[in-house]
Amino acid sequence: MNDINPTSRILIVDDMQMNLDLMKEILSEKGYQIATAINGKSAIAKARAHKFDLILLDIVLPDIDGFEVCSHLKSIPKTQDIPIIFLTAKKEKDNIIKGFQLGAVDYIPKPFSKEELLARVNLHLTFRKTQDELIRSKEWAEAATKAKAIFLANISHEIRTPMNGIIGMLDIFKRTNLTEEQIEYLEIIGISSENLLMIINDVLDFSKIEAGQITFEKIRFSLASEIDEVIKILRYKAIQKNLDLSFHIASEIPEIMVGDPLRLKQVLINLCNNSLKFTSNGFVKINVSLLGMNESNVQLYFEVQDTGIGISPENQLKLFKSFAQAEVSTSRKFGGTGLGLAISKNLIQLMNGSIGIISEEGKGAIFHFNCEFETSVQSHFAIKSQDLNERKVHIKKLKILLAEDNIINQKVAILNLQKLGHEVITVSDGIQAVEKFISIQPDAIFMDIQMPEMDGVEATGKIREWEKANNVNNYVPIIAMTANTMKSDIELFMAAGMNEYLSKPFSSADLIQLIEWIYRHIEQRS
Repeated sequence: MNDINPTSRILIVDDMQMNLDLMKEILSEKGYQIATAINGKSAIAKARAHKFDLILLDIVLPDIDGFEVCSHLKSIPKTQDIPIIFLTAKKEKDNIIKGFQLGAVDYIPKPFSKEELLARVNLHLTFRKTQDELIRSKEWAEAATKAKAIFLANISHEIRTPMNGIIGMLDIFKRTNLTEEQIEYLEIIGISSENLLMIINDVLDFSKIEAGQITFEKIRFSLASEIDEVIKILRYKAIQKNLDLSFHIASEIPEIMVGDPLRLKQVLINLCNNSLKFTSNGFVKINVSLLGMNESNVQLYFEVQDTGIGISPENQLKLFKSFAQAEVSTSRKFGGTGLGLAISKNLIQLMNGSIGIISEEGKGAIFHFNCEFETSVQSHFAIKSQDLNERKVHIKKLKILLAEDNIINQKVAILNLQKLGHEVITVSDGIQAVEKFISIQPDAIFMDIQMPEMDGVEATGKIREWEKANNVNNYVPIIAMTANTMKSDIELFMAAGMNEYLSKPFSSADLIQLIEWIYRHIEQRS
């Protein structure tokens, strides 16, 4: 017999010295460390004072019976997980059942054989070791998940912060007086920056999916407008390769629906990018058709069709897998991380859909997926009218407090906000943010999260405490300016008292949309 752990410690409780000696001899021969007790109170004291891997417990004892000993040990956190095997000459069914009800794992009837004793002891020590390993594995996995989430938040912040400066300043630079040659150069820089950001987002999104941190919004959007944005983003790449890039939406599909347009665009951009990469002549086209619709939901079928090199059946099996591309030479010739299709598959599955490909080598490919959105009763005309009505009251220029310690990001935000006609007061840490808020009473606060002295979350808490203490009814809207966009981070910001967040890097369009929200917020509270 192979003992699972010769150093295991076993407590034997029996009022018969002969039984104690016999069991001690049998188990000691196998290398187990043995302690003994001749009554219930002594057993409890020893179990509390020492660490045991197993207890062999007689039912009949001179002071308190084994059932009471078992019940007491199971009520103490230090001893409640120790496996207990009852030793009993009583074979009545009721005693056996009572022992199991109190938490015992097994029983050994007296008289016992050496083989049976060793077999049962070895079995339960094996279970105990396996259980301990599972607990350690669970603790390790939880610690690893937590460490991964912290790493993702940090790396996301460190990467997105300089990207915010690059893309933000580029956007501002484009709005200055430039020659055609300079505009062309800036377009190239802009496309390169967007491509770099796309690769960064691929890596971060893949990590977020693995960590279970991907979130989905439910907002109203125009399908045609969102797909048109996809076309605009990729148009320059199509023009460079002399390819026709277009889309068609079936007429019966409602124009407005509810869901996450950002994630939908992410999938379409990944698929179109893939098609553009492997197509040298012809076209890439997005087709959208209706699968089904009722009062609350609409099911859509998307196709991204190309006239590219196609893909063989055996290589199709490699698609949608992380870091995988059809051929080893693909990454050298065409570039890419090998994550785009894997991310798309995960996103579509999280949207309760499925994704696939129809292709023959040399005959192009059709990537297809289906997903479901909620229907919206409000028309697109109503959205436009609502926006126009809101903009009519946007005469008042806002006094905005900007808390940001990064000089470049300060400059990006200031220039963008000032170009929109707003007054900007800048501070570089959380303590200054709280003090300046109290002194100037701004219309809104753009709050960076990671700042020296006091971070944005703590500063927000201090501001909310001051407002409460001073009976302020209309709390100032606080917008988190952050490169940390993990679900847990956003929940933390909202719980601290922030109202919205602006993800870095942000565009001027993102900022305008947020300013619109601030106006609505001010209107609703007045």
